[in-house]
Amino acid sequence: QVQLVESGGGLVQPGGSLRLSCAASGSRFSIYAMGWYRQAPGKQRELVAVIGSGGTTNYADSVKGRFTISRDNAKNTVYLQMNSLKPEDTAVYYCNADSAYYRVLRGISDYWGQGTQVTVSS
Repeated sequence: QVQLVESGGGLVQPGGSLRLSCAASGSRFSIYAMGWYRQAPGKQRELVAVIGSGGTTNYADSVKGRFTISRDNAKNTVYLQMNSLKPEDTAVYYCNADSAYYRVLRGISDYWGQGTQVTVSS
């Protein structure tokens, strides 16, 4: 079992930055692919970014060049640095994990966090 706890969400003005963190329990964190998804009101959950155990990354086109996913295996934590935030980035952001990269990429991971709210508004 893996438990995921997100933090770092909040209210930020357009053009601002936030860094989300997702802390994972368990001793096998380094072998897991990790991802960030988001869900805005009235919309389906969508992929934001994924990072594999070896550091391979994938990003949604809408966040490329603005968001960066990274991981610190020593701290069992994955991060999402979000810059140049836009109102359309407003959503609940979820962390997910799985031993299979494709499952994280497709959003069918075994493990999900409870989510953290990000609101971009002036």
